Amino acid sequence: MSQTQTHTPTFMLGDRTVHRLGYGAMQLAGPGVFGPPRDREAALAVLREAVESGVDHIDTSDFYGPHVTNQIIREALAPYSQDLVIVTKVGARRNDTGGWLPAFSPDELAQAVHDNLRNLGLDVLDIVNLRVMFDTHGPAEGSIEAPLAALAELRRRGLVRHIGLSNVTPTQVAEGRAICRIVCVQNQYNLVHRHDDTLIDDLARDGIPYVPFFPLGGFTPLQSSGLSDVARGLGATPMQVALAWLLRRAPNILLIPGTSSIGHLRENLAAAKLELPDDAIEALNRVAVSRGA
Repeated sequence: MSQTQTHTPTFMLGDRTVHRLGYGAMQLAGPGVFGPPRDREAALAVLREAVESGVDHIDTSDFYGPHVTNQIIREALAPYSQDLVIVTKVGARRNDTGGWLPAFSPDELAQAVHDNLRNLGLDVLDIVNLRVMFDTHGPAEGSIEAPLAALAELRRRGLVRHIGLSNVTPTQVAEGRAICRIVCVQNQYNLVHRHDDTLIDDLARDGIPYVPFFPLGGFTPLQSSGLSDVARGLGATPMQVALAWLLRRAPNILLIPGTSSIGHLRENLAAAKLELPDDAIEALNRVAVSRGA
């Protein structure tokens, strides 16, 4: 295991202990998370480097590509290490032009689980997040009882070990927890997008991981003079500081920054060793306030 990940704190994810700094595989597909990557060999190399560096939590979905990302993961990493936790998600599908569409019916959810199993080369999925698609732009209220019950049935059939939720409101988290055990929540959250502050703290009290997607801003990378100033003072990159802030924000936050570059992967993993002094934390919190988070 690398020195970087040896120093990374850990947290429980399902029934496994993982390092809090993992890897998100979305960027391994082509532009717009659609079609094949420009350089398949580079994608394979990034995955292998991540695992060799101690990453033991990979986030993916069969609707990345579709199918492409999971097939690359299988080619790069199978047979999988027993320490590796692969988290996938269902509840959406892609149309012929790469659009994102909801796929909530029991048949669609079952098909998605089987697609993930086949393309990852697994007999059972470690964790499956139900991606709620009432609104493609963010969480929107609506009952998740029917799709979550269908996913729980697939768990009872032995195809899924654990269930999580993605793109959900606090009301939906409460509804989901009343239906079955929820082992993680995956929503958009980063230094300037902090609408889930209360939810994160509530989940932390119950020992449930919160997994921010777009921890570095996603398709629109974080840009802030305040963030850049802190990074300059610490001799780090702004993205390293943004990741270090998230690790400091709450002990139940698990990070899955994505990249298709080995260089960027190494930079991201090095954020685990970056210590943020109190004055840096105060300056970064002001960035969030100034953005109206």
